[in-house]
Amino acid sequence: MTGWRLGLVAAAMVVGVGTGVAEAQGGPIALSVDLTEAPRRILHATEMLPVAAGPLTLVYPKWIPGEHGPTGPIENLAGLVMTTGGKRVEWQRDKVDMFAFHLTVPQGATTLEVKLDFLTPGETPGFSGGASTSANLALLSWNSVVLYPEGAKAAEVMITPSINVPPGWKLGSALEPALLAQSGPNTATTFKTVSLEQLVDSPVLAGRWFKEVALAPEISPKHFLDMAADGPEDLELSKEHVEVFSKLVRETGALYRSRHYGSYHFLVTLSDQVAHFGLEHHQSSDDRVNEKTFTDDTRFTLAGSLLPHEFTHSWNGKYRRPAGLATDNYQKPMEGDLLWVYEGLTEYLGDVLAARSGIWTAEQYRGYLADVAAEMDHRPGRTWRNIQDTATAAQVLGAGGSSEWDNWRLALDYYDEGELIWLDVDTTIREKTKGKRSLNDFIAAFHGLGGNTPPKVVPYTFEDVVAGLNAIVPNDWATFLRERVDSHEAHAPLGGIERGGYRLVYGESSNVFSKAREGVTESPSFWYSLGLGVSKSGSVYDVLKEGPGDRAGVAPGMKIVAVNGRTFTPDLLKAALKEGKGSGPGVSLILENTGYFKVITIDYHGGEQYPFLERVEGTPDRLDEIVKGMVK
Repeated sequence: MTGWRLGLVAAAMVVGVGTGVAEAQGGPIALSVDLTEAPRRILHATEMLPVAAGPLTLVYPKWIPGEHGPTGPIENLAGLVMTTGGKRVEWQRDKVDMFAFHLTVPQGATTLEVKLDFLTPGETPGFSGGASTSANLALLSWNSVVLYPEGAKAAEVMITPSINVPPGWKLGSALEPALLAQSGPNTATTFKTVSLEQLVDSPVLAGRWFKEVALAPEISPKHFLDMAADGPEDLELSKEHVEVFSKLVRETGALYRSRHYGSYHFLVTLSDQVAHFGLEHHQSSDDRVNEKTFTDDTRFTLAGSLLPHEFTHSWNGKYRRPAGLATDNYQKPMEGDLLWVYEGLTEYLGDVLAARSGIWTAEQYRGYLADVAAEMDHRPGRTWRNIQDTATAAQVLGAGGSSEWDNWRLALDYYDEGELIWLDVDTTIREKTKGKRSLNDFIAAFHGLGGNTPPKVVPYTFEDVVAGLNAIVPNDWATFLRERVDSHEAHAPLGGIERGGYRLVYGESSNVFSKAREGVTESPSFWYSLGLGVSKSGSVYDVLKEGPGDRAGVAPGMKIVAVNGRTFTPDLLKAALKEGKGSGPGVSLILENTGYFKVITIDYHGGEQYPFLERVEGTPDRLDEIVKGMVK
């Protein structure tokens, strides 16, 4: 999963079988989901379960792969009715486990029919995963639509899924169709029978405006870019964009030297009406972006690392998975202590692949890395909470907390700081071997273990990671890694940047990546000058603890009404920084705080400050070597 901002969720729900009926199954569960009312955010599901008489407990998935926490959106279930032979079967929710439902199958019953709706509100706070819909598209995540037997292994519950879509809609999925037939005015697709594990791992993207593009057609297994949008104009992907995505496929082959899927589908939702985030799957990725992402060059740049990141998870996270996250069903709590490998290494590799494939230029990559390094270097919360704790506590931190005082509380820092740690590892290997070996060699051996395989999970431990690195170049890697993830140092680990031939510095103009971000989604950054996170409207969403703004009394939730006596605009605040540089005046602000106003002066005279990477002449340019494509 990425750290992207999350929003709307819409889903259908279905239910599975109970432990007591596993032996009695006469065949797979038949599951059908009706998306014809998806534009109204109402999805219908029917399931036919082979059953035997007696007690039965069904459970709703709680711990969702890739979401790293108990995020199953059970609160949106409605209309759950179970019947057999036309007679209603009552169910009771467990008094302690809200995700479990108890019922008794009557004597003589062989089939249990379950009908239900799943309703999603227009706005959903935090990360809720699941399906998303708009008037013209729907992304169905099966994890949000299934109940299954308590105690059953997801790999052993077999389901034959089918889906109905509105007239004229098309769909894409890693699931393999078994039958495509007309059902009234709608199109019903029945997929081949799969395990619950594979079903949950294989979302379906459907839409009125839908396009599928084959990528790197000379490569097997096959790769597809499946896109659904709210309008046909947003599907006009340029030949250049198709080529960089095709190069991404080629570059992953060179890096991982293996593929662990039968085919791969990038499922891209181009819409401003649904959540924006990414979620990894073994044979596909759920990538939800702004509607203009493929037609606006700036937005394409800003979303540039999303597809490489989620694609990388097919190897790092799905195939090779930390043992604590490799649970055999969705009720067992996950242990996230190695998320700095699962997500941190994926963040590093995804960004490098964005550059190697041409999605980003080398300059854009360095600008993005400068932003990451500077942000992690201004996280005073690291003095009390180390990166290891952010990973261990992911199940509570990943639910989506407030941005207020985020630099002091810390949250998903194992993503970005993990990236800096793995850059440190890569440049250390290159330094010790005089460029003869690199992290590429570790990746090929560790994630390419066993060569090409069908989808499966090969768990690993911290000791496995250390052994894998030592096989590339002997070193005390255990101490190297633990010193970084357990550190309470005030500053981030920037050794990888420095060993890469650059240093993090600050100047009066934004780097190329920051400029793109400021032009579309944010106001100019005042974080590295005043220590303030300020929206374009003047709302203060975060304050750097012990920074100039904090010392002057600014707090998150306040609003800047005026700057030096004039109505606030970002440009006026920038002008105040310039005026106050050196021996100039402090920055005078009028702040509104829950209906009350006060005037403060921030005693700051350093001018504008924006991060960028500066080349250190006379040092090996390892960072430049890292982002060079491996495919000639």
